[in-house]
Amino acid sequence: MHPILDPSRRPVVAHRGNRAHAPENTLEAFAQAVALGVDALEFDVHLASDGVPVVHHDPTLDRTTALSGRLATRTSRELAACDAGCRFTTDGGRTFPYRERGIGVPTLDELLGRFPDMPVLIEIKVPSAAPAVRAVLERHGAQARAVVDAFDGAALAPFRDSGIAIGSSRGDVARLLATTAGLRPRAVPYRAVCVPLGYYGLPLPVARFAAALRPLAVPVHVWTVNDPAVALRLWRSGIAGIISDDPAAMLAARATL
Repeated sequence: MHPILDPSRRPVVAHRGNRAHAPENTLEAFAQAVALGVDALEFDVHLASDGVPVVHHDPTLDRTTALSGRLATRTSRELAACDAGCRFTTDGGRTFPYRERGIGVPTLDELLGRFPDMPVLIEIKVPSAAPAVRAVLERHGAQARAVVDAFDGAALAPFRDSGIAIGSSRGDVARLLATTAGLRPRAVPYRAVCVPLGYYGLPLPVARFAAALRPLAVPVHVWTVNDPAVALRLWRSGIAGIISDDPAAMLAARATL
């Protein structure tokens, strides 16, 4: 079973790869995370101007690459050729260890081919990318190792008859807030829930989510957790998985349970 879907597992999921130590959402960051022994890779998908799904978080390119402007105006070849490691630094901008090392924005096709056995958690950033994401997953035979989720529930509709597991959308999480009033869902349309510790500074009752969904065998995973003490508290409260920028620290913490 996919580790994100298995209620008996305590997966450590690499958030955009080994993001604390390498440029996020790049093949370098994912390779480092896989080498650490993570249980799954989490990443984001947008659609390039040529209709190719590419692995990138923001709708714009300025924060993480040498390009600027909206990603959707660039082809997948332009994105692959750009410097997606140029802005990464761990010392406040004194050094940029991944600059000009040929690290571009990868396609979903490249990522799945590079790591053919790795479970993945895909956040679809725009609904228009969903059909292309499904097609790539099916072409790679990756349906069983993929879970898809999205803020916008419309991005999940193309997967409902696909055999590809669906996680919760932001609307689903909002509806789950009813569990804090003592209501418990009898059935849900998703197989896993990925939630932050809070929205807009307000804490979310993640442990209550986990308790409410446990009878339905729907595990709850929390992002983005980089403090080992917080991760241990969450695991002990019934949270299944930790989605982290620093998976090595989370793996070390889990080993102490």
